[in-house]
Amino acid sequence: MRRVETALQSLSPRLPGASVKTVAVTVRQPLERAMSAELFDRVNHYAAELGLPPLDGVAVGGGSDGNITAGLGVPTLDGLGAVGANAHAEGEWASTSALPQRTTLVAALVRDLLKETA
Repeated sequence: MRRVETALQSLSPRLPGASVKTVAVTVRQPLERAMSAELFDRVNHYAAELGLPPLDGVAVGGGSDGNITAGLGVPTLDGLGAVGANAHAEGEWASTSALPQRTTLVAALVRDLLKETA
């Protein structure tokens, strides 16, 4: 993000009399794994407890609403929805057979987090 902001600020006009003004408005901060490591460990604890394979964290381009909460300092996991591939692209698919397992996993994590707030 900083690289892009710097590149934008270095733009100069090509036409005589023209000017360039850039205003950086950060909407989505990067979702860094380190800030959510404890939450990631929790979900993998419940995955193991439920006999599910561990979740692998991956870095991808793009952004989601998770970037907004992470930018506010809230530990955030993104991608706990349907299991599948090719999200938002041609050939996108979701495994209906994995939905009950994923739902059970998310419910276990939510119950655990609610215990902390009670």
